[in-house]
Amino acid sequence: MLQFYFLSIALNALAGYILIAGDDVGVLELKSSFSLKDETLRLVVGILSVITGLLKILSPIEGDIPVVGDLIPALTGLLSGFILIFEYYRQRSTLEVTKHTDRIDRILVSNKRIIGVIAIIAAVLHFLFPKVLLL
Repeated sequence: MLQFYFLSIALNALAGYILIAGDDVGVLELKSSFSLKDETLRLVVGILSVITGLLKILSPIEGDIPVVGDLIPALTGLLSGFILIFEYYRQRSTLEVTKHTDRIDRILVSNKRIIGVIAIIAAVLHFLFPKVLLL
């Protein structure tokens, strides 16, 4: 569907930019109440990225292949959304760190800038080449 195509591109680009910028002041920072450092905005972008990634995996490309969909944008959306949700959980949670959360933190969150760059590249390539099977 065209709506999921647009959402996938927009959310991959936005989530990738949020992951790259981190807590630093980014280029898109505005002087109004809109801020990419806002925890609620990051959570909403993360949830929407995960939902869009799941729906992109399940949506066919022009009816040809029923399951695969656009694999790379869907996976980058799932991964970047998961990192944003996990960061929100980690900041808000009072539970102690387990070996699983430490492993996620060590593998994914410490490499979030690289994953952000991959998400932005996937969004740009998905925009430029919409009919490619895995892209």
